[in-house]
Amino acid sequence: MDNKISGPLSTLRWVDRGSVKPNDYNPNKVSKQNLELLKQSILANGWTLPIVVRPDFTIIDGFHRWTVAGEEPLVSMLDGKVPVVIVEHKDKAGNIYGTVTHNRARGTHLLGPMKAIVKELMAEGKSVEEIGKQLGMRPEEIFRLSEFSKEDFLKMMIKPDQGFSKAEFITKI
Repeated sequence: MDNKISGPLSTLRWVDRGSVKPNDYNPNKVSKQNLELLKQSILANGWTLPIVVRPDFTIIDGFHRWTVAGEEPLVSMLDGKVPVVIVEHKDKAGNIYGTVTHNRARGTHLLGPMKAIVKELMAEGKSVEEIGKQLGMRPEEIFRLSEFSKEDFLKMMIKPDQGFSKAEFITKI
């Protein structure tokens, strides 16, 4: 196996989160909602992707994983540590390329496959609330992807015997 390709994994280790620092050029921004989703993903799936750092522990990829690792309950569960792999580039341009390509390579979710996923989860009896929590979606996003009628979707949203309050009912007309 080519050491250039497999080499970073041989550097995998858990280090103090405080020894890792962000870079000053990351163009990727994540909403607070998606940071909560990232934290939920780590809690549900475990830590699956290490933070990619330079030899001086400056982040190339993984700033948002590093960020949520500093919040409860993760900081306590991880004893203040984060997993890193070290990548050494010849120059700052290589570091920048690494950051941007990692971000862009993750891609975006296509509408058709996301509709199929939501439909499958709903067919399995998963609630709108659960799908929303696990996938980081608001109810209106799930509605748009589900292709249910507005009336049927609202019925799914209302728990038995809950109904709407008068204020909610008026806004729904």
